[in-house]
Amino acid sequence: MAAPDENDSAGGLVARSAKGDNAEPLTISEISSALKRTVEDRFGYVRVRGELSGVKRAASGHLYCALKDDKAVLDGVMWRGNAGRLPFAPEDGLEVVASGKLTTYPGRSKYQIVIESLEIAGEGALLALLEKTKAKLQAEGLFARERKQPLPFLPRVIGVVTSPTGSVIRDILHRLADRFPSHVLVWPVLVQGRGAAEQVAGAIRGFSELKAGGAVPRPDLVIVARGGGSIEDLWSFNEEIVVRAIANCTIPVISAVGHETDTTLADYAADRRAPTPTAAAEMAVPVRADLAATIADFANRQQRAIYRPVELGRERLEARVRRMPKPEALLQPQAQRLDELSERLRRALMDRAGAGRERLTGLSARLSPRVLSRGLEDARRRLDSARLRPELVMRPVAQQRERLDALWRLASQFHPEKPLERGYAIVRDAGGQALTRKAAAEKHTALSLQFADGTLDVRQGDGSEPAALPRSRPRKRKSDDGTAPRQDDLFG
Repeated sequence: MAAPDENDSAGGLVARSAKGDNAEPLTISEISSALKRTVEDRFGYVRVRGELSGVKRAASGHLYCALKDDKAVLDGVMWRGNAGRLPFAPEDGLEVVASGKLTTYPGRSKYQIVIESLEIAGEGALLALLEKTKAKLQAEGLFARERKQPLPFLPRVIGVVTSPTGSVIRDILHRLADRFPSHVLVWPVLVQGRGAAEQVAGAIRGFSELKAGGAVPRPDLVIVARGGGSIEDLWSFNEEIVVRAIANCTIPVISAVGHETDTTLADYAADRRAPTPTAAAEMAVPVRADLAATIADFANRQQRAIYRPVELGRERLEARVRRMPKPEALLQPQAQRLDELSERLRRALMDRAGAGRERLTGLSARLSPRVLSRGLEDARRRLDSARLRPELVMRPVAQQRERLDALWRLASQFHPEKPLERGYAIVRDAGGQALTRKAAAEKHTALSLQFADGTLDVRQGDGSEPAALPRSRPRKRKSDDGTAPRQDDLFG
């Protein structure tokens, strides 16, 4: 296509073809397609190194990001199939090497790289990613000491997460058989490459979700093991999914990844770290022979501990028996005192018998007929002088009779039936209980009225109001001299 003539006007109102120009103007889509073919043909396969920025995984599974250095930025896209096979999780700030082809995106007039594979750019970048992931998980408390579970002393079932074809599982089984044969469950997984982290995490979660008493026995201890290798070989055990599975496992976990100098994030999350898989088997179970010897030693110590108090008691008893005095020595003071008391009793009886004899002799001398006759006459004279006069006896009797009569008159006046003779009556209910209030009498339909000459049974409650009876005034009695009446004497 020929260049426009310099003499032609540059700002015509209507587009015209230049002289000698036989090509029609291109559309935007046509020029965009031409650019796309040119870029893809020229840069069909490239490897680009740069720092990831703006990493975003869409709901469709595609991965969008940007690769940048200190002077330029290149957009990138990784389709779902390749993004799902990445051995690590891309994130901002990670230096990577992206392999793929350059293409254009006509919708935004941009060029970008379609990434087919993504690798971390060197061991330094890998270590930087490791430290960044470690700091993140540590801030969440997944490596805290208080989360660690104690290992069981003698697990009956041991679960092992490792490759079923490597030497690791053989070393573990051999070491367990030498120390203490146990029931071992092996969950076969990949320990390297794509999908290894997901398989290891799934195995740990599977052991943790087993129910006690089920068809598959629940392990008492889980060993996550792998042989040695480079940091790239062990990277699956640095993945966040594996670390979280170990930290959330309800069964104690021993991490035995790599050799003694190899350290992964799984070691920090596990309850115990073993330098090698063989050392993990040694941590898992004790030595059976040593355990049997220890039990035998405990049995001997128990037997000695049982017999030792008996022996000590026998020794103490013999020592106390030797220190105890003889029975003869204990009874000797009492026997001597008994002899002394016996001698004193004999002398006291003899002395008392002599004194009694002397007293009897003196009293016998005083018992003469003349003395007895004199005493009899004195007694007769005292009897004659003490004669009983009748008034001395009758006067107290008369006084008591008068007192008794006064009490009888008082009791007669206070007898409850005494007022009946003066026109009063006692109202009783059907049970014979005396009623003293009108309210109490209205509660009963059958009443009994006791008079001086007998009892009258009455009934009430016919519904009619009884006529009022005339109230008679009490007749006043005048005394013989015309003065006011005088109250009767209650005592007659």
